[in-house]
Amino acid sequence: MAETEDLLNPSNLAFVESMYEDYVAEPSSVPEYWRSYFEREMGGNAFKIRPGFTARSVFNPSPPQVHVGSNGHHSGNGRSNGAGAAWSLPADASPDSVPSPPLDLSSQPELRMPPLGSVMPNGSMDHAVRQDRVDQLIRAYRVRGHMIASIDPLDMPRPEHRELDPQYYKLTEVDMDREFSSRTIFGTETLTLRQILERLRNTYCRSIGVEFMHIHDLESKNWLQERMEGTENRLTLDLERQRKILTMLTDATILEEFIQKKFLGAKSFSLEGSESLIPLLYSAIERAAEHGVDEVTLGMAHRGRLNVLANIMGKSPREIFREFEDRDPQLYRGRGDVKYHLGYSSDFKTTTGRSVHLSLCFNPSHLEYVNTVVMGRVRAKQDRFEDDARQRKMAILIHGDAAFAGEGIVQETLNLSGLDAYHVGGTVHVIVNNQIGFTTSPNQSRSTTYCTDVAKMLQIPIFHVNGEDPEAVAQVVNMALDFRAQFQRDVVIDMYGYRRHGHNETDEPSFTQPLLYKAISKRPGVRDGYLQHLLALGGLKREEADQIAVERREILEQELSAARQSDFQVNEGWLLGYWDGYRGGPEADVEDVETAVSMDRMRNVLRRLTALPEGFTPHRKLERLFTSRQEMAAGNQPLDWGAAELAAMATLLLEGVPVRFTGQDVERGTFSHRHAVIHDINTGESHSSLANLLPGQARVHLSNSPLSEAGVLGFEWGYSLDTPEGLVIWEAQFGDFCNVAQVIIDQFICSAEDKWKRLSGLVLLLPHGFEGMGPEHSSARMERFLMLASEDNMQIVQPTTPAQIFHLLRRQVIRKWRKPLVVFSPKSLLRHPMATSSLEEVAQGRFERVIGDDTAKGGADTRRILLCSGKICYELEKHRKDLGREDVAIIRVEQLYPLPKKGLAMALEKFSPGTPVVWVQDEPANMGPWQYMRINLGERVFGRFPLTCASREISASPATGSASSHRIEQQELIDAAFG
Repeated sequence: MAETEDLLNPSNLAFVESMYEDYVAEPSSVPEYWRSYFEREMGGNAFKIRPGFTARSVFNPSPPQVHVGSNGHHSGNGRSNGAGAAWSLPADASPDSVPSPPLDLSSQPELRMPPLGSVMPNGSMDHAVRQDRVDQLIRAYRVRGHMIASIDPLDMPRPEHRELDPQYYKLTEVDMDREFSSRTIFGTETLTLRQILERLRNTYCRSIGVEFMHIHDLESKNWLQERMEGTENRLTLDLERQRKILTMLTDATILEEFIQKKFLGAKSFSLEGSESLIPLLYSAIERAAEHGVDEVTLGMAHRGRLNVLANIMGKSPREIFREFEDRDPQLYRGRGDVKYHLGYSSDFKTTTGRSVHLSLCFNPSHLEYVNTVVMGRVRAKQDRFEDDARQRKMAILIHGDAAFAGEGIVQETLNLSGLDAYHVGGTVHVIVNNQIGFTTSPNQSRSTTYCTDVAKMLQIPIFHVNGEDPEAVAQVVNMALDFRAQFQRDVVIDMYGYRRHGHNETDEPSFTQPLLYKAISKRPGVRDGYLQHLLALGGLKREEADQIAVERREILEQELSAARQSDFQVNEGWLLGYWDGYRGGPEADVEDVETAVSMDRMRNVLRRLTALPEGFTPHRKLERLFTSRQEMAAGNQPLDWGAAELAAMATLLLEGVPVRFTGQDVERGTFSHRHAVIHDINTGESHSSLANLLPGQARVHLSNSPLSEAGVLGFEWGYSLDTPEGLVIWEAQFGDFCNVAQVIIDQFICSAEDKWKRLSGLVLLLPHGFEGMGPEHSSARMERFLMLASEDNMQIVQPTTPAQIFHLLRRQVIRKWRKPLVVFSPKSLLRHPMATSSLEEVAQGRFERVIGDDTAKGGADTRRILLCSGKICYELEKHRKDLGREDVAIIRVEQLYPLPKKGLAMALEKFSPGTPVVWVQDEPANMGPWQYMRINLGERVFGRFPLTCASREISASPATGSASSHRIEQQELIDAAFG
């Protein structure tokens, strides 16, 4: 018997109950010691509750599934119950005298519940069991109520869920008017089961379905539960607010109809079917302002963008119509973007008189990649205004359903939301749920029930709402904005609508979804449906609604007429606000700046970089590093790469320049060269010398990033858009990792100035170098950046000395020319004995675009000129020294783009015409700078020097995976360079 006694604890209740049910059904089916135990403990059908068990833990078998008939009586489940007939409730039965139905475990084998009164005829015990079942039902509605909510305006069939049926818990019609404890439902103590069900269905199963029970935090979960159940998830609106919603729906509807009528066949990516997005955004901004938000940055793809621009952002319809007219072709030759990708900024006045600045980000057709760009911009605004509480600046991201489920950048965006370096106080995500992606149905585009299921990775609520119920939308918006303000977390609003037209207005959607579009064709517009609701309430007359529509059409006609005037002026204003004084355009139009610092300042900075808090114990290997940097400060030892890099940032911080530096492993550095943040080996506490230079220094943020390239790079680019005065750096763990962020590079970094007149000073540090580490960690794909380089859209450099990186980083901020800076940074040079700079070179020098060969004699004494970029210069110099080849000159091109032809001409000036010039590179001939150099320099450099190349052979892969093969190839390459 000890064997059974050992099992009698709460953690094994399920097993014991199961064993007991088997015993009741067939005593011989359980082991002898269990039969003896049950016979002994039952004691004439009265189970003795043992210490450690509550009254609700009785071991009782489950009754069969019982259906409530239309006459209020119970009916059988249509299966054999062992007695050969269904059972029914006597007409004169009272609730407490309901007999237990015959046992039938086959009806619901997954549900094992004790039948009322079968073992313990005690009334209090029956009530406890019933209460337990009611509590389970309540919880089921909170967990699963959204599965039967009326969130789809097309009313497509949804699967049934038995967990939401009282019969699943063996609760009968007799129980419906029985009172139960309802203390878990906000504002109540007791309710009848009928009232409980009504409250739950109103809360979770009408036009709003909510997923929130996955949240672990009890405070936020209870907050949501109380807000929803206390109001039955409904917002009471006065007539003025209802009229405002109708007006906004009218604005949205009339604009779409007007564009399609006036610009036949033009693409506009209509919002029709989801017009409630307009009152949703309006309500969100109003509610955000009530919480103290004074600036909202929005990001969205193209569907509905024109409507948002006109009816939320306040862009004049005449400007939109002028873009449709396309009457200014000369103005946009080689630049600009389509109208539904454009951004806009404006000031929004709320009904209470508050002003909220709105910025809608420019966005390419890569739908979700603007997400982290928006977050980066918001974080930059928060940092600028010292909004460390993350309360005054806010992000709203508007997604499509297929994109939200399908694009991996969404997961990256969500993952960033709770990380300190990327936290913005909670982003409001709005999904315009078209229930289709281009021509793809949900069952082909996702493996989940909802497009929002990826958001369950966060501890946040997900609201599903029927877009044809604007008042339900208003309720959800209020809850979402209040939740964000209360808990500083993201929130998701999944607004179900549909797409009345195809992917664009020229598309025929019934080719691929005939049944869906047959249903859509029968739907009245959202505005018409809401109007009927208001007319039924009696507070609004049809004449008033019709007059609103007439007025809106008249305004649009006037705007179209203005757009077609010959004297229409296009607004070309840009570089305003804190961008005033900065410039883009050609580098040749910008003067070089002084980047040197005094020797005393340099020494002091290097000493400050080695200062540690009292009692701080670094790793012993770092003690040697700090001792070495102290020797550098004294001028007794040349500076290495890490010291020069940190010194550049430190001097800028002391000059009032904010620095933000993120990426994988940036605190230590992938190659353990930086150690910008160190850790106490005894306490684990961290210390950053850059953050503790002197009182009054500028803000610095150094942080390791998650294993995410596209999301993080997008964030940092967004941050740079609102921090023109700062040094913003993203470093890849290895340069080739930027492959994963190619969309950000192509669609934002390289082309934003040309498409959208947006400047950025973002710095990309991409470790690059062929050193026998295999194909994946050799090449940062320099050729791709050089191919994208045009119209001085960015800077591409490969510096070779600590002094060069010092002055390069300082130049990036000190001069007012703002272009992205792509640095192919070294790996082996971080500790190369030749790649050092004296204290004076670092402090007093400047960035040299071309480093000439001062040792070469020139003239006829030089028989060969080697042009190169990057770490190969040191291998060439060593080989020249080993061979004693004084007749070979070596010239380094440190800035590849914009190509410094003037500096290169000066470096070649002393050499005789006809001297062979050989471009030498580690990369295969079809990669690296060679093709770019050949295009720009031609077959004869400046018409004087014949140009050839020494490189690896063309290859599909950047490098060999064999270190031995690499050494053979490298030696052949060096030998070929010298001829």
